Amino acid sequence: MRRIIAAAFVAATVAAVVAGFSLGSASATPPIGATTVVLAQGTNGAATAIPVNADADVVMAMNTFPPGSSSGWHSHPGGALVVVQSGQITLYRSRGSHCTSTTYTAGQSFFERPSDVQNGVNEGTTTTVVYVTFPGVPVGGSARIDRPDPGC
Repeated sequence: MRRIIAAAFVAATVAAVVAGFSLGSASATPPIGATTVVLAQGTNGAATAIPVNADADVVMAMNTFPPGSSSGWHSHPGGALVVVQSGQITLYRSRGSHCTSTTYTAGQSFFERPSDVQNGVNEGTTTTVVYVTFPGVPVGGSARIDRPDPGC
């Protein structure tokens, strides 16, 4: 009998929680006079943790790469979260003495770690547009640090 009462109590509790969430979302208020424009959306293929320190800037930018263009070798003080809006970008990345290249296409996203040195190259035939969020930029500073070619 105790098991039946306990099971009934658990079922009632779960039902109350579900009902509470349902009622909570039904009473949400729509925005008034505010709009949102999604600039880009991409699926990330790797888990990342993005620490953002107090007393740091967060910078957002749109980068455009005509066919054959490149970003040049660089890094970012707080890393970068990149979403490919259109076209494709091949990211050449140097970590120590190890070099890799990955091509990302529209609808994909990736993270550049602060310790990475990379060069984004548009090896495609159409213009590439990427949207980038740079967390952890020194206040008033640059989101980009120019780096020498590591020989990749």
